[in-house]
Amino acid sequence: MKVAGNGQGKILTPEELRRLFTDGLRIPRDRALFGICLFTGCRVSEALALQTTDIQGETLTFRKSTTKGKLKTRVVDIQPGLAQLLAEYQPLKEGALFPGMRGRSVTLTRFAADKILRDACHRVGLEGVSTHSFRRTALTMMSSAGIPLRVIQEISGHSDLGTLQRYLEVTSEQKRNAVAAIGF
Repeated sequence: MKVAGNGQGKILTPEELRRLFTDGLRIPRDRALFGICLFTGCRVSEALALQTTDIQGETLTFRKSTTKGKLKTRVVDIQPGLAQLLAEYQPLKEGALFPGMRGRSVTLTRFAADKILRDACHRVGLEGVSTHSFRRTALTMMSSAGIPLRVIQEISGHSDLGTLQRYLEVTSEQKRNAVAAIGF
């Protein structure tokens, strides 16, 4: 968990996510931004770089030029929960999906996104949350649901499984279930 800006972002529980999206993030733009981070497992910088044209039908495209390693383009399905958040948010017809505030920049900045999240977490009493918490939460939820690591790697865009595994948290319940599977 992050403490004073150090460490990994907290992995959020379903209840913490509900509170954050219901009471913490107050405007549709903010819910859409962090919803994209959660439902696609992307980095906040990748979400901020999205253009309105990157949403096509039921898919969201992260162009390789805007991903961390700039290795390949990723296309992720838009799930119903994300579709609802995007429908509530009415972005401009063309250009940045999350335009900058008051013309200061073309897109909303990572600094601004971080401040939005810190304020939202303060409103609902959450600590240790960072913009990366949504990525860690999404990848851990997929792993806990039994999704093969190779599939999670494709969705997240990690170049190797070792890096991906550092994101995943193993719960006590998963350990109990693993040990319970042993027998003859």
